[in-house]
Amino acid sequence: MAVINLLTKQYAVCIYIYGTRTFASIPAEYHTPVKQYAATNYTLAQIDNALAKGYITEQEHAETMELVMLQ
Repeated sequence: MAVINLLTKQYAVCIYIYGTRTFASIPAEYHTPVKQYAATNYTLAQIDNALAKGYITEQEHAETMELVMLQ
């Protein structure tokens, strides 16, 4: 299945900003692109906030932060 950029952005917003979705609720092929989108477009405070509110797990946070460091 092809990864659609619009869905990547929407999944990232729903997971990191609003907490209305989880990585478990989106197709597996979107996991890395969504984390990459968040690493590129969101502030560290937004990513940390997603962890603090339970929107993402510690593992998902760590994987996102690894992508932040690569930029």
